[in-house]
Amino acid sequence: MKRWRIQDAKARFPELIHAAAVDGPQDITHHGKSVAVVLSRDAFDCLSQNSETLVAFMQRSPLYDLDELELDRAL
Repeated sequence: MKRWRIQDAKARFPELIHAAAVDGPQDITHHGKSVAVVLSRDAFDCLSQNSETLVAFMQRSPLYDLDELELDRAL
């Protein structure tokens, strides 16, 4: 991930956006500390899509309909 000083990110904003779209996330720093990350829209959409709830995941388990589950704890 390329790092950009905030001053450079402001001055070269179109290049920053292009780099995020082509090369992936871009790290923005202020006084040497990472303060933000610029993502492409596709990357953002992928990360922010609604995920399945834990309950829904468990209900899809092949073990969901079992009345009892025996586990062998022998070492």
